[in-house]
Amino acid sequence: MNDLAAIWSALDLRRKAVVIAATLGVFAAVLALARIAATPQLALLYSGLDATQSGEVIEALEGQGVPYEIRGEAIFVPEMERDALRMRLATRGIPMAGGAGYEILDGLSGFGTTSQMFDAAYWRAKEGELARTILSSPDVRQVRVHIGNPVGGSFRRDADTTASVMLTARSGAVSSAVADALRFLVASAVQGLNPDRVTVIDAESGRVIGGRGDDHSAASAIAQEKALKQSVERLLDARLGLGNAIVELSVEPVTETERIIERRIDPQSRVAVSTDVQEKVSSEKNGGGDAVTVASNLPNGDAGEAAQGSQSQNSESRTVTNFEISEVTRDLERGPGAVKRMTVAVLLNRDALVSGNKADLSAEELEELVRKEIEDIRDLVSASVGLDDARGDRVSVKAMPFGPNADVGVMAQEAPWFAGLVADPVKLVQFAALALVVLALGLFVVRPVLTASREQVVPDGVSGEAGIPALAEADIGVQRLEAGTPQDIRAVSNPLQESADRSGPADLPTVYSAEMEQPAGSRGDRLGHMVSSLRQMVEERQMDTVEILRNWIEDEKSGDAV
Repeated sequence: MNDLAAIWSALDLRRKAVVIAATLGVFAAVLALARIAATPQLALLYSGLDATQSGEVIEALEGQGVPYEIRGEAIFVPEMERDALRMRLATRGIPMAGGAGYEILDGLSGFGTTSQMFDAAYWRAKEGELARTILSSPDVRQVRVHIGNPVGGSFRRDADTTASVMLTARSGAVSSAVADALRFLVASAVQGLNPDRVTVIDAESGRVIGGRGDDHSAASAIAQEKALKQSVERLLDARLGLGNAIVELSVEPVTETERIIERRIDPQSRVAVSTDVQEKVSSEKNGGGDAVTVASNLPNGDAGEAAQGSQSQNSESRTVTNFEISEVTRDLERGPGAVKRMTVAVLLNRDALVSGNKADLSAEELEELVRKEIEDIRDLVSASVGLDDARGDRVSVKAMPFGPNADVGVMAQEAPWFAGLVADPVKLVQFAALALVVLALGLFVVRPVLTASREQVVPDGVSGEAGIPALAEADIGVQRLEAGTPQDIRAVSNPLQESADRSGPADLPTVYSAEMEQPAGSRGDRLGHMVSSLRQMVEERQMDTVEILRNWIEDEKSGDAV
């Protein structure tokens, strides 16, 4: 501390200002480095939220005292706390996905709520709950659900419920499979809603997804191609080994819809099930009557001769037999997705086919072997894919030598310790800039000031070119001793010690003094020579140095005892 005070007092006003400014600069740079090092690594918490949801998340983070950073539509938090924050926010229902749900009904009071108000709130809650359910899928980023429920009336004929779903996928377009699943989900949640009455729209492209059409048949064909290709590759890998066969399979699907209603009646296959026989017999007889005359009306008149009578008989028989005939009625509806035509191409590695027989067989025999192998493999592939010649299916198998395969990849290596800095170049640049500032301040500001201050404070009375030897012989009184010559070190006179006894107690000669004011020159160089010469003398004459120090310690103890 005394040396620092002496150095500080020897500086002029300008150098003191430079030292203060350099100290403050170094302190600020170190503080900035510490702040950057203490700043946690940020990670994405949520992104793509609307203004209301973002406000809820920010309010919750401020309430918990968690630092955050907003970058556009994304909210970043410390990486170590991100997962825990998501769980804590989820328990509070933040962010609210898909809008409000059935909690809307909790705010309705029993008084003052009409049936129309309750119905509107109920359908709003239904839409919100469906949106939440759809958003739980990892493939969906945003969704809106609308349900059209017509109000029933006495004179309304068409009262079908409809719904529409507009969604945005996290990556790519919405697939037909996802659209069909959403269509059935919404239809199952709303009573009386037919899946055909639900429309799914991709918000990015603005087109209707799914339903009956080419999209569904194309997706089905792709899935079928993948399954058949894996089946064929599994067979070929078992025979030729992995990577020795390439399979390409194409399925042409049926894209149109067909409905067939058929009714067949076979008159030859009738069977009597009942017989109804009806017989009818009728008989009629008419007697002859007298002719009516004037005489017959007289009391004594003659009625005349009687007329002859007539007789008739009628018999009728009818038989009705009921027959049952064979009748077949078919109502067949064919939708898109069926296989219309299939083609399979298989390329085999010729070297793998003849790898074990090259040395034993001739060229003709090898060709015959390859031909037989190709025929066997064609039969296997045809049976595996279900080849149908009536549809026009085709299988082509060829054997050719494969070219050299390029390296597919390299082994993964463990990330180095500086991978985090490399991944964040901004932080790396900040560290480098602050380190350069600290290094520049230390080399070009602090070091020159301290060097100049040491040059000003140099002990006076140093003379001669020898440095330390001159000081030792002239001022301190240490005589040069030849190696191996015993002398009484106590007998050596020390003028500085004697002057110190006259002026006051002193342990060592006073070399530095704040009252010395010497002009600047080569004193710094002489001081350096003094120190180096003293070190060299101590290394060369270690035993003498130890004896001198021991005598000084004994003299000090004896003086204290007196």
